[in-house]
Amino acid sequence: MPHSDEVSRVEHGFPHLDTVRSSITALYRRLSPDGVRRYETSVPASDVAVEDPEEVHLGAQGAARALVRQLRLPDARMVVSFRAMEHAASVELTAGPEYFVELNERFARAAHRRDIGAALAHEITHVLLHRLGLFLPTTAENEILTDVAAAYLGAGWLLLDAFRQDGMSSQKLGYLTPEEFGYVLAKRAAVFGEDPSPWFTSAVAYEAWVRGRAEAARDWRRPPLAGAGWAARRRARAGGDGVFPCPVCGQRLRVAPGRGRVKARCGVCRTVLECAP
Repeated sequence: MPHSDEVSRVEHGFPHLDTVRSSITALYRRLSPDGVRRYETSVPASDVAVEDPEEVHLGAQGAARALVRQLRLPDARMVVSFRAMEHAASVELTAGPEYFVELNERFARAAHRRDIGAALAHEITHVLLHRLGLFLPTTAENEILTDVAAAYLGAGWLLLDAFRQDGMSSQKLGYLTPEEFGYVLAKRAAVFGEDPSPWFTSAVAYEAWVRGRAEAARDWRRPPLAGAGWAARRRARAGGDGVFPCPVCGQRLRVAPGRGRVKARCGVCRTVLECAP
């Protein structure tokens, strides 16, 4: 997993949104809606806190165990170590049940110790996807899928909270932009009724969550959804296009244009959506 320590290198906005949406669709297809609902509660910060400077290795092991539980990997054993490396972290993917996670040695220092859980969240999600056999076509897309899965399944809010910026320097973990993390967390919040905003200790992470939440809200206002508004639906009718993405899972749905008010049921996430002419 990469990390950035320069303000100029932190990408913002929603450049990967198509892949993000495809990743959420893939999660629902692989896990099923009932499987996704097993992750209704996010990992609490207290479960992944590494506080004792004398026991950083034991603390990292404890955080890894908490994330294994969060991601429903009951027989996965994580061996966590620290070393000098270019990236933030890496994991050795094998048949298991033991996996070796390496963290950049900077996470053992006091200034970065609070982000051990965030670094582990991405790597342990790699293990989950490896076991599920869930992959996208390219390496870059798979890394985005990993961030999306971590955030949607209740561990990746830690990755967004690890984003910090003070004008002179910054830190960001993962492959999604901060706003894209906020977008996925907002998608999760809409399904589980979970508000992550009180958990953010980073002001810029909270701002990214707000921008991501606004982008996610727009998905519910796409024609022919009833929430799109009359003018938008009228423009869509003029174009004759009844295809739209499910605002929950991103699956492409179709309703016949020009019909009266109807309910569309997504075959992937089972959400029932109200559509209007």
